[in-house]
Amino acid sequence: MSENDAVKNEWDKAAMSWVDFVRRGKDYYRDELNNPAVFSLICDVQGKVVLDLACGEGFNTRILAKKGANVVGVDSSKQLIRYARQVEAKEKLGIAYYVKNAGNLEGFANNHFDLVTCFMALQDIENYEQAVAEVARVLKNKGRFVFSIPHPCFETIVKNGKRVSASQRYFGVVKFAIDWNMERLVKPFKTASFHRTLTDYSAVLFRNKLLVSRLIEPKPTKEGLQKHPALRKILVRPQSIIFESVKTEVAV
Repeated sequence: MSENDAVKNEWDKAAMSWVDFVRRGKDYYRDELNNPAVFSLICDVQGKVVLDLACGEGFNTRILAKKGANVVGVDSSKQLIRYARQVEAKEKLGIAYYVKNAGNLEGFANNHFDLVTCFMALQDIENYEQAVAEVARVLKNKGRFVFSIPHPCFETIVKNGKRVSASQRYFGVVKFAIDWNMERLVKPFKTASFHRTLTDYSAVLFRNKLLVSRLIEPKPTKEGLQKHPALRKILVRPQSIIFESVKTEVAV
């Protein structure tokens, strides 16, 4: 079994628990931290053609569609796409979902999308360099690639079985397991992720003529701080970072 297959299998097994976690408002880091910041950055998508990369069960894909975008969602997990399609069959938002690896977007034309999004998922994609190259291929000139990731400077990684702050072990790529075992989960599960540096991400964007236009380190909403005191620690140091990059055909 390849590592890519292993990652797919992990998310297939986690699908039921993940869907409950997201759809029942248990993912307050999404609801009260990352989503408000990233959608404020994305701004108006009315009439835009959008690809939601690594869309999972489609929570944010549906938000984009409800804001007026023509959206396509892709994910490598068959089970997560199955859940996404079930909602689309009921809500009929016009979203097309496909089971695809992020590094192979065969079937999507060059220079097609106005915007590509990837919400807190690029860090889980092993072949992220090929994924970014594919994003650049399918984006129109001056199209945007907006993605969020855990902040590489402050995330906690597991190295040799021990939890280590990235501030102590920052340089170099590290693959590590994430134990999803919070009490608010229906069932605990494990997934794989990759620690990479800010230089790694900015370099792959640059190589593909995706020029960084904005960076945002989100802070929790006031409502989120009142409802979830655990978010207060993010007032001291960021949990995530959002990249906005723009495709240019000019040599750089």
